[in-house]
Amino acid sequence: MAKSRSSTSALVLAMAAVVAYFCLVPAFVAPPRGVAQAPEVDLRIAAATFAGLSPLAAEQPAAAYDSVVAMLQSWLVGGTVLIIIFAAALVAATANPLTKRRQEVAATMMGKK
Repeated sequence: MAKSRSSTSALVLAMAAVVAYFCLVPAFVAPPRGVAQAPEVDLRIAAATFAGLSPLAAEQPAAAYDSVVAMLQSWLVGGTVLIIIFAAALVAATANPLTKRRQEVAATMMGKK
């Protein structure tokens, strides 16, 4: 029993030493002294970045509605358009000539039996 207790305490002591070593080791390594401190900036990259981010400078879409009424009207128009699209898809699905022909063939096959 004493041996396991001493090995456990030795293991805990070793782990504490490893943790202390990693905590005391410097985490940041400075660059060599001969290297320039400021990185060079390519103006083409800066211009491309500015051009790419320029649409974000425009007014955000959340402020596009002047009032709640305009927002509700846009929702109503969008909902109406979606209902029309779904209705057209439903009509196309029910008016499918192949489906009608399959149903007719199935009905005649049932009639012959």
